Amino acid sequence: MELIDKDLASIQEVRNLLKAAKSAQEKLARMSQEEIDRIVKAIAEASAANAEKLAKMAVEETGFGIWQDKVIKNIFGSTYVYEYIKNLKTVGIIVEDKENKVWDIAVPMGVIAGIIPSTNPTSTAMYKTLISIKAGNSIVLSPHPGAKKAILETVRIMKEAAAKAGCPDGAIGCISIPTLQATQELMSSNDTAMILATGGGAMVKAAYSSGNPALGVGPGNGPSFIDKSANIPLAVKRIMDSKTFDNGTICASEQSVIMEECIKDKVVAEFKKQGGYFLNKEEAAQLGKFIMRANGSMNPQIVGKSVAAISKLAGLTNVPATARVLIAEETEVGHNVPYSREKLAPILAFYVEKNIDDIEAKCKAILHNEGAGHTFSMHCEDESIVRRFALSMPVSRIPVNTPSTLGGIGASINLIPALTLGCGAIGGSATSDNVGPLHLMNIKKVGYGVKEIEDFRTPSVSSCCSSVSSADTNELIDLLVKKIINELR
Repeated sequence: MELIDKDLASIQEVRNLLKAAKSAQEKLARMSQEEIDRIVKAIAEASAANAEKLAKMAVEETGFGIWQDKVIKNIFGSTYVYEYIKNLKTVGIIVEDKENKVWDIAVPMGVIAGIIPSTNPTSTAMYKTLISIKAGNSIVLSPHPGAKKAILETVRIMKEAAAKAGCPDGAIGCISIPTLQATQELMSSNDTAMILATGGGAMVKAAYSSGNPALGVGPGNGPSFIDKSANIPLAVKRIMDSKTFDNGTICASEQSVIMEECIKDKVVAEFKKQGGYFLNKEEAAQLGKFIMRANGSMNPQIVGKSVAAISKLAGLTNVPATARVLIAEETEVGHNVPYSREKLAPILAFYVEKNIDDIEAKCKAILHNEGAGHTFSMHCEDESIVRRFALSMPVSRIPVNTPSTLGGIGASINLIPALTLGCGAIGGSATSDNVGPLHLMNIKKVGYGVKEIEDFRTPSVSSCCSSVSSADTNELIDLLVKKIINELR
């Protein structure tokens, strides 16, 4: 009976939040660009000011990641996102093309449903709130139960700052009784205009099946290609920095490295030098059984954990304390090949191929197995190779010569800074972009007439041929008749 009461209470809470959010959004829709921008700035500044506190809360509650790295994530989700969106026009006429006599008018979507994961809870809440309010929408957040306290505190801080800047009450809401039923109610409600879904595959699929528009993210499983033209020490450094950042909890992080056999020894030596621990066959098999559960899903016990913690859980006794990443040599790809799958932890698969053609084929196989549409990264100084892989990889973003974690989210390369990374149609997503405010508005078009009906009337056949003499016409007819007779004989 208690569970039923909790479920009913959570559903009612969602309905109340949506009612308040809808009323608040109607007020946001009447605000000027200056008023919206003032609210957005206040949210970003308050979030950044509490970045360390919220980072520590997230790690303490979830057990995922490194609080110092989550501080960086929180600064990214607040300050970096704000710096990108602060000058965007999102209210009223945002484009006025006088030459072609066309206007673009921004129209807010309404109430956004923001699904927040436990891996990046506070930073994702900041980011989704900022881009929603910037586009004139209100937002109701659905927190992962495992990160509820940290997310609710993040929302409290944002709401307080927003209210002082003139934000309508109810524009930023968060479920305090997180249940599956509450999330389903939020996603399927007629009062929800758009869903921003970040979470597991089942959650994203549920968002797209809700009956409401959704922007979801499929799994990441990005291979990282080290070409022989690369600066190998620097490439390895970037990969190690990326894979250890917050213990690998960002889905754009590298999941495998791949190279030609002619540089294998140099790459192996460099990884060892920088803290990579290569598992022997027995150790690789032992950890492999621990990475994936019997149903083929990732073991949550490894998510966001350190090498030391994972080694202890898996019973690996020979891993040195200095090890930063666990590396397993692999040749196969498949659903039942754990190292070829997404691993949100400091664990890498290590592939070696004979030539560039084999590398290209193996990268495609890895991505089609899991992670299609998401991210592929490469370290290469040969632009012809970059172009080749850029054109052939089935992904939406390709960070080059940069940590994939930071590149994918738009921190170290000039993409939209985002924590919702679209995977395109191939990845089951409605967009291939890094999602920003412009994805959360409709564009109304105004066009002035530039032609009249007479401009579309086509000349008659007789007028088209009026310049041809009767003699020319008769000659053409004779040629056509003779051709037809010859073909019939």
